[in-house]
Amino acid sequence: MNHEAEVAGIGVGVGPDGEEVPAVVLRVREEFLPIFVTADQVRSIRGALAGEPFERPLTHDLLVDMMTEFGGAVDSVRIDDIADGTFYGKVDAERYEDGEPRRFVFDARPSDAIALAGRVECPIEVSDEVVDAAGQPPEAIELDDSAVRNPGDPDPDPDPGRSGSSDTDDEYRYR
Repeated sequence: MNHEAEVAGIGVGVGPDGEEVPAVVLRVREEFLPIFVTADQVRSIRGALAGEPFERPLTHDLLVDMMTEFGGAVDSVRIDDIADGTFYGKVDAERYEDGEPRRFVFDARPSDAIALAGRVECPIEVSDEVVDAAGQPPEAIELDDSAVRNPGDPDPDPDPGRSGSSDTDDEYRYR
């Protein structure tokens, strides 16, 4: 079963090697789901959530523009699998041909799917299997007010989100 998720914030996790890694944190099924991403992906997701266009179109903006121009639309995005610590996602799209919808499913990195969802304001869905495997209880991840915000709220900090540290996980800490 899939559950609708929302972006709770952008944070920084500390990996096993002690290096800081940006993470987008989803709130789903009363849990937090941290997904590690690159700094470029953080910038794209933050821009989409804040509704602030970049000077030149980013790849996600270009993709949305092209899909729209060719008569397509993104219906939803999914994070539906996890294997060996790697999340897998899908983009569900459609295009009308002769008045009939033609549906498409595209494989995607979750960060790209989330960046697209922020731009087109479509649902983000996460499967039970993913939440069961990687979901964290709210007390395991401390997010401050600047990191916990609803999609569309203004971004108070252009740098990757900051929040307090938590030592509840042996492999990562989110702060």
